[in-house]
Amino acid sequence: MFAVLKTGGKQYRVQTGDVLRVERIAAQAGETVQFNDVLMVGGDAPVVGAPLVEGAAVQAEVIDQIKADKVIHFVKRRRKHSSQRTKGHRQKLTLVRVTDILPSGADATGVKAAIGTGSVSGFAIEAAAPKAAKPAKAEATSGAAPANLLSEARDGAGDDLKKLTGVGPKMVEKLNEAGVFHFDQIAAWTAEDVAYMEEQLGARGKVDGWVAEAADMAQDKE
Repeated sequence: MFAVLKTGGKQYRVQTGDVLRVERIAAQAGETVQFNDVLMVGGDAPVVGAPLVEGAAVQAEVIDQIKADKVIHFVKRRRKHSSQRTKGHRQKLTLVRVTDILPSGADATGVKAAIGTGSVSGFAIEAAAPKAAKPAKAEATSGAAPANLLSEARDGAGDDLKKLTGVGPKMVEKLNEAGVFHFDQIAAWTAEDVAYMEEQLGARGKVDGWVAEAADMAQDKE
C-alpha cells in the first residue's frame, strides 16, 4: 500500500519504511506525528481524494531536525565575468520515517498532527508569541459647536476666507457648510471652538492659526 500526502506545499508518494525530508514541522526527535492531508491511498482498492481522502492519514516517526545544504547561487553580470557564490540560506527540514498508512479511522488515533507552522529551536518547540492587540481608537469628543455659526453670510456676502493660510476653494466650501462666512466669526473662537471645528473640517493643527490671522483681517476690514 502507498499514499500520496501533502505537507509544506509539496506532495510525496510514500510507503511504510520510507524516510522523507519534509519542510520543518513542530515536533521533537522520537515523536510520532500524523499527516492528515492525504490526497490518495493506493493498493488493491485505490481511493482518490476530492481533494483529500476522508479519514486517511500517514503516521511517521520524527528522526531529526536538520538543515538542507547551502544553495549555490549563480549570478550573471552583463559584460563582466559571471560569479559563483554560496547563498547564505539553509532550508530547515524535518527527517521522518513512515511507520503506518491508515486508509480510514485517522481521526480516532489520538496521534499528534504534523503541523508545519511551528517554530523549532534546538529541537524544542517555541510557541509563537500572540500578536499584541491593536489599541482601541479613542472616541472623538466633539463638544459643542461655536455659538456664532450662521445659516448664511451677513448682507449676502461673506469674506474672502481663502486669504487664510492653507484655505482653498474646497475648505471654503466646508467652512460655509459649517456656518462660517466671516473673519470675525473665526477670530472669536475659543480653544474649545477650535477643537470642535478642527474635527468637523478635518483640519487638525490649522484652525488655531486661522484665529490670529482672522483677527488681523477683521480689524483691517473695519
